[in-house]
Amino acid sequence: MSAADAQSGLDRARAVAAAMPEDGLFAGTKWRIAPRAFPISQAFATQLETLGPQLLAFYRACNLLYRFSVRGTLPRWVADYLDAGKPSSLIEASRHNRFKADVPRVIRPDILLQDDASAGTAKFKITELDSVPGGIGLTAWLNQTYSALGDTVIGGPRGMQNGFRQILSADSAATPVAHIVVSEEAATYRPEMEWIAQQLAAEQFDVRAIKPEELSLGDGAQSDVAYRFFELFDLANVPNSAALLEAACAGKIAVTPPFKPQLEEKMLFAFFWHTALKSFWRQELGEKVFAALQQVIPYTWILDPTPLPPHAVIPELGIHDWREMAKFSQKQRELVIKISGFDANAWGARSVTVGHDVPAAEWASAIEHALASFSSKPYILQRFHRSRVVDTEWADLERNQLQSMSGRARLCPYYFVVGDDARLGGVLATVCPQDKKVLHGMTDAIMAPCAVASPPPAAV
Repeated sequence: MSAADAQSGLDRARAVAAAMPEDGLFAGTKWRIAPRAFPISQAFATQLETLGPQLLAFYRACNLLYRFSVRGTLPRWVADYLDAGKPSSLIEASRHNRFKADVPRVIRPDILLQDDASAGTAKFKITELDSVPGGIGLTAWLNQTYSALGDTVIGGPRGMQNGFRQILSADSAATPVAHIVVSEEAATYRPEMEWIAQQLAAEQFDVRAIKPEELSLGDGAQSDVAYRFFELFDLANVPNSAALLEAACAGKIAVTPPFKPQLEEKMLFAFFWHTALKSFWRQELGEKVFAALQQVIPYTWILDPTPLPPHAVIPELGIHDWREMAKFSQKQRELVIKISGFDANAWGARSVTVGHDVPAAEWASAIEHALASFSSKPYILQRFHRSRVVDTEWADLERNQLQSMSGRARLCPYYFVVGDDARLGGVLATVCPQDKKVLHGMTDAIMAPCAVASPPPAAV
């Protein structure tokens, strides 16, 4: 890199830093600033646009899967798995006829890039789906900021803001009054939600980010729609949550994501691969979408300790008992154990154990803990897929120099569900140091928006 290019990169990074909102975007959290957006090819950008409607179809099929299981037209064990550990009041509310067709209106998959791009497209795996995702405001700000520097960001400078506004307007013909309800448990993300609310308010859209206790739900309530930015496992600790749920059931307020814990379980990926449900998926998704999702959803199992018949084996693993995994070689242990959902440790990689990255004794302990927790906190097992290494750079503004970094990238596209479409608003890239097995936001990670590359050879 020439001295002029390096200086240009530093100048761009300083412009990004200078544009940071006064209150930040993540409370108490920093990241490494990239001088340029993360490059992807136009062909890969088109792949990501196609993925949104496919994932919407998946969510709608999952919604039907649960309803049909409750009704008895599909195996009852599906609903039994999904209801495990949930309070009966929430289960009952989630089945309310008013919400029967509701699915999350923001869909964010966590994508790991696999091998090198071929003909401009890319191979990838989706490790999980998040329907209450952080990063909406951050990605909106990154898109706006890097777009101002000339990068052709995915979604454009206003794609995230426009998409978020549309999902808050979906239930009202007139301009609604909307609130983004951010709990104390999600307080880290409050600054980014306040920022995007301010952006929309400046466009004469009546929206404000508030704490749950600030939400008025009595007579004369001044809210038509609420964006639920809190996890359902935390309901008991969220002020006003019971009143909000009651108001939603009564049709007094529209709430998204819906109060459906069954749609926030990672075990949905295990159902996707279950042989007994294959005909259901093919019928509801269609052959083309079913085949496409088979390429990107990793094989997943539910860690159910129920003994198998003597002649039976666990699919793909060829073992009779989960505990036999404790004797797997390091190569065989390229597997991940994590909580399926509805628990404070189900996000942020808190419950994740990567089999080949821990000693055999720790792996055996993780298996035992998962099996013992099954009745109240089901765990899943998933094939580990290594994210390929990408070369990028970040700006060390204290030392006034650009630093090269080889890292592993996680891409997070944000899809906003509007009618029968899931529109791509932006894509957040998080590049972690190469030695990290679990990829998420951290102080030594680079975070940047994705942009269509110029020149194309530099793109994934």
